[in-house]
Amino acid sequence: MALIGLVRVSTDKQNTQRQHDALDPICWKVFEEKSSGKLITDDRPALLNALAYIRDGDLLTVQEVDRLGRNLLEGLIVLNDLFQRGVGVKVLEGIAAGEHTERSLILDLALALAEDRRRDITRKTKNGLEAARKRGRVGGRRPVVDDDKRAAILARRESIRTIATGVKVSIGVVHKTLTDAKAMDT
Repeated sequence: MALIGLVRVSTDKQNTQRQHDALDPICWKVFEEKSSGKLITDDRPALLNALAYIRDGDLLTVQEVDRLGRNLLEGLIVLNDLFQRGVGVKVLEGIAAGEHTERSLILDLALALAEDRRRDITRKTKNGLEAARKRGRVGGRRPVVDDDKRAAILARRESIRTIATGVKVSIGVVHKTLTDAKAMDT
């Protein structure tokens, strides 16, 4: 029996090192995906690669059960799919820590608690931002576009993609800057 690891984060900006630290020393091979846990198994290439690699008796290993899906429903869909394919799951941390070959109350509970924790974090973040706004402070990420970048974006007469590459910002940032400038002119 071999342990085959799965590391998942939702975006490229999130760090996978903590999961790798837990999985790399014990897993035969570790697959990494940077995609939303919202996707079903068939839409997650790294998960599919891990499943193709797994042999009878191997276990798909995750640090925490919520790495399989972002919320209760999505996690259950992936777990059901894995168990239908005959793939067992090993969870390293949390209340569902252990080896699982079928759905259980503890797995369902762990996914429900993870969803509740995520919802709580989101609520607290929104409340904190709202409280800061009431005090006249603006929370959130710092703007990507300063006055110099804004001027450079507005001065160029090229495709959005070319401008984004030249100014070293995303296409979305260029589009928003151009749209905001157009709205101010009207």
